Amino acid sequence: MQNKLFVGNLPWSTDDAALNDMFSSFGAITSARVMTDKFTGRSRGFGFVEFANEADAQKAIAALDGSDLDGRQIVVNVARPREERS
Repeated sequence: MQNKLFVGNLPWSTDDAALNDMFSSFGAITSARVMTDKFTGRSRGFGFVEFANEADAQKAIAALDGSDLDGRQIVVNVARPREERS
C-alpha cells in the first residue's frame, strides 16, 4: 500500500477538491480526502491522497514534501496503517 500518502500541516482552508487538484498533476488519483472534526466539521489539518499506482505516489512525495501551500510547509509521506486504540 505504498500508493496511499499522508499529507500533513495543511492550511485550514484546504478541502478535498483543493487536495485533489494539488496532486492530480502527478498521476491518476483514486481518492483525496481532508480529515475533519466530527463535531465541528472543521479541517484537522491533514489528509490522505491515494494514487492508482506507486510510481506516481513517489513522484508526488519527491515534488511536494516540504513545499509551501498558503504559507505552510506541508509534509507528504507514505501513509502508515492506523494503529488500534485500547
